[in-house]
Amino acid sequence: MPTAPVRYPDPSVQILDESFAKYRIFNAAVERLATGFRWAEGPVWFGDGRYVLWSDIPNDRIMRWDEETGVVSVFRKPSNFSNGNTRDRQGRLVTCEHDSRRVTRTEYDGTVTVLLDSFEAKRLELPTNVYRLDPRTGKATVATGDIPRPNGLCFSPDESRLYVVVSGAMPREIRVFDVVAGGTALANGRVFINTGAGIPDGLRCDTDGNLWCGWGGGEGLDGVAVYNPDAKLIGRILLPERCANLCFGGAKRNRLFLAASQSLYSIFVNTQGVAGG
Repeated sequence: MPTAPVRYPDPSVQILDESFAKYRIFNAAVERLATGFRWAEGPVWFGDGRYVLWSDIPNDRIMRWDEETGVVSVFRKPSNFSNGNTRDRQGRLVTCEHDSRRVTRTEYDGTVTVLLDSFEAKRLELPTNVYRLDPRTGKATVATGDIPRPNGLCFSPDESRLYVVVSGAMPREIRVFDVVAGGTALANGRVFINTGAGIPDGLRCDTDGNLWCGWGGGEGLDGVAVYNPDAKLIGRILLPERCANLCFGGAKRNRLFLAASQSLYSIFVNTQGVAGG
């Protein structure tokens, strides 16, 4: 998809603290890869196939963009109004489905396995919680039940912290928890940042522990907000649309893919996303 040329360095990449300067690549600009969707969400990179999948929720489909050809196609329709996507440790697609109120895994042969659709014999129309699903037993437990409408989830690089976007708080927050008990429980929940008028959604960590957050800011701040591990806002990537979610991909995991309202964007950055997801 042709886009208008941008003078380098792209002014959409804003350095708010000098520590962010090293992450900006001089000759990298925001690229609009595809458009024509109704609400783009949940991008996930498949390096073995060199493509990105993401959800187009209102159109009840999962889309695919191929890095080699730039071709956009429908990966799955209907998709049960799928939202968030990631990959498990074996590289299989894991998807949260709105309509069916379940979490599924797509196997290598394309069949779909239900990982979770109920808790304590009740369908997932319960009060909102953060759940942990034991991959060995298939049993779910409540990791934390005191977050109103938990949204984006992200581990720190060493998986000692879990960040959770709180969509039900006013103003919105990102909270952080310590991961304890051999990765089976959370402790010491606290506010990482109060986002004020900003609306964070999905988020990912880079290998330095910085938090890259999909952002709806209004007043020209839609896009991505980047916080360092000490909760300091160090940079932004501005988009013409509200960004719901993002992921790192590309051959070196340094290409940021952004699902933003009606479009899919990307930009190369001078850091890598944490492996997995």
